[in-house]
Amino acid sequence: MTKSLKSSLVRRAKRVGALAASAALAACAQTAGPNGLYKTPIGNAPVTTNPTPYTAGLVCLGQYARSSGIASPRVAVGRIVDYTGKVELEGGAKVTQGASLMAISAFAKSGARLVERYDTSVSELELKYANNKLISDGAEGFRKIHAGQVPGSDFYLVGGITELNYNIHSSGIDAFGGDVDATDPKGSFTRRVFVMNVGLDLRLVDTQSLEVVDVISYQKQIIGREISAGVFAFFNNNVFDIGAGGKALEPIQLAVRSVIERAVLEMSANLYGVAGPQVCSYDDPLSTYGASGNYTVAYTDTLESNNAYTREDPSRWHDSRDAGVRTYLRGRYE
Repeated sequence: MTKSLKSSLVRRAKRVGALAASAALAACAQTAGPNGLYKTPIGNAPVTTNPTPYTAGLVCLGQYARSSGIASPRVAVGRIVDYTGKVELEGGAKVTQGASLMAISAFAKSGARLVERYDTSVSELELKYANNKLISDGAEGFRKIHAGQVPGSDFYLVGGITELNYNIHSSGIDAFGGDVDATDPKGSFTRRVFVMNVGLDLRLVDTQSLEVVDVISYQKQIIGREISAGVFAFFNNNVFDIGAGGKALEPIQLAVRSVIERAVLEMSANLYGVAGPQVCSYDDPLSTYGASGNYTVAYTDTLESNNAYTREDPSRWHDSRDAGVRTYLRGRYE
């Protein structure tokens, strides 16, 4: 066997081996593991609350109203629509379409009595079934329909996200330095900043008279930053090109939530007859209002164990952070 033929066979064997290894890896990637998954997703951050700088104000307002015996009027939230018309290149909306849901959560944090008007499809269907005597309530037989069983709202909130302005301001610097000698180290630095904003207009309407009793127009600016640096150098006949950097944009949707919470806070203060934030000096340790929102107690013995403050604990119910859940899992899999 000639030397050239031998080297050719060796090269072919290496190629066949590489193809076989690739096929084996591909086969492994397509085989589900004992847990039924091909791969376990990365990340195990716990679920946390989603506060804004105005959440604490909403919570303290609810505490003040509760401790002072101030009854909240019934509030309904209607459509808060995205009127900006801005979309991503892929076709999705640039601004959240869930502003109404954010407003509902904000009113809940303030301790307001909420009545559902945003999505009544299930209630309407059940009312239709009850009217035809198709729904049973156990021993009481079919569900009865009583006049006035649905409480009405005193006020409702509507409006829209009306502004999304890009690049209100931008600035930056690009620098490059180094010796004129081609073999000496060179360095570069880049920093950029830009500002945009989002705005919305909301109105609170008296449900019975349709009189607009409160109107608020707010905007919030959003900042974005980008920074990078690099070094290029020769050392011992080797080339080194090192770069590092990062970029961050303040979340647009969190900015929308902040604007909504500020507007709801101001409107709720009017509804409660509160002059200003000085009422936040009052602290009620037994309050059941918190950053996660308000809730209705189904069983009275859960008042302390399931109040809104405990819901703010990021370790609660987490399978690797809550001791109670870990104990259950250990007993389950033994």
